[in-house]
Amino acid sequence: MNRARLWTKEFVISTVINFLVALNFFLFMIMISEFAMTKFDASTSRAGVVASIFVIGSLTARVLVGKWMMKYGYKRMLCIGVVAGLVMTLAYWLVNSIVLLICIRYIHGIAFGISTTATATIVSDIIPKERRGEGIGYYSLSQIVATAIGPLIGIYFSRQGSYSMIFIACTLASLVSCMMLPLFSFENKVFDDIQLGQMKGFKISNFIEPKAAKIAIVALFVFLCYASVISFLTVYSKEINLTKAASFFFLVYAVVVFVSRPIVGRVFDFKGENVIMYPAIIIYGIGMLLFSNSYHGFVLLLSAILIGLGVGAIGASTQTIAVKVTPIERLGLANSTYYVFTDIGVGIGPMVAGILIPYIGYRGVYTVFAIVIFLCFGLYYFLHGKNFKQLETER
Repeated sequence: MNRARLWTKEFVISTVINFLVALNFFLFMIMISEFAMTKFDASTSRAGVVASIFVIGSLTARVLVGKWMMKYGYKRMLCIGVVAGLVMTLAYWLVNSIVLLICIRYIHGIAFGISTTATATIVSDIIPKERRGEGIGYYSLSQIVATAIGPLIGIYFSRQGSYSMIFIACTLASLVSCMMLPLFSFENKVFDDIQLGQMKGFKISNFIEPKAAKIAIVALFVFLCYASVISFLTVYSKEINLTKAASFFFLVYAVVVFVSRPIVGRVFDFKGENVIMYPAIIIYGIGMLLFSNSYHGFVLLLSAILIGLGVGAIGASTQTIAVKVTPIERLGLANSTYYVFTDIGVGIGPMVAGILIPYIGYRGVYTVFAIVIFLCFGLYYFLHGKNFKQLETER
């Protein structure tokens, strides 16, 4: 039996655009706080605002873009997001005050939220139903590659003291993504009057997809815990004298996710989500326990392998589940809902860790987060896992 085609032109273009948008984000992220302090003599608190306001802008867009895509179309919203991203990237060249920089970061965050939600929705729509796990797994690798390459390039240029080179790289990434838009032959979804009428008025269901929200809650806690690793790895590794091993942590993490995700996607499609989710949560929890009790470099890198396996599998699977349980006309809302919850998790994680560290230390915090991850086993069961067979029958 011939399998439905996955690697269509639209799938490839959407994935590449998502990579370029994410690359732009990570290149800026690695240096923007330092840039604010160096260029405008900003305090650490103001530099923190410059960095975090981007996420707030992205979250603002996520809440609204699901409804916008249904009204104006997936492709049109993608074009708006990508073009706005280029305009905002060019605006960094003209910034002359910390206030203007904060405003640009906020609007750039909105553009990022629109672009990434639109590409995810287009991909969710065009992937053959029987290959969604595999397809979303491949698509999400674009973010993983950007996560590895962006900081690497950004750190190199930052060490050279060359902010202009980072701005040039970001501008090129945005420009190429805009140049790819005319290659799209994807037709906008057409919704009937009844479907559009359901989106009128101010209702929670017009901004949040309830069916996707359940699995998104699980993803929130998963990424909340992972964000604490991202935010405090440098400081934690200095405290435990493992800075050399820590410098390879995210490289190992990225390689593991890159290799494992296509396999995870295929198993998801053939065996279902429970076969992936339960072991992945356990592996992730064990990885976090090892991370919290790392006294040797090889243990820290082993934790990177297990965390990569766990987070990579859970991230791809939860996003696929959010799409699977949602009616096709509400795919935009499903993706925006998923991203809203994961963004909240990423935003809250460092804050929670920062509050707890003075009381229980880094090892204590990561032990607590390991327990939270293990509790996600039960959370997943009650919110989705126990109804897996019923949902499969309905689909």
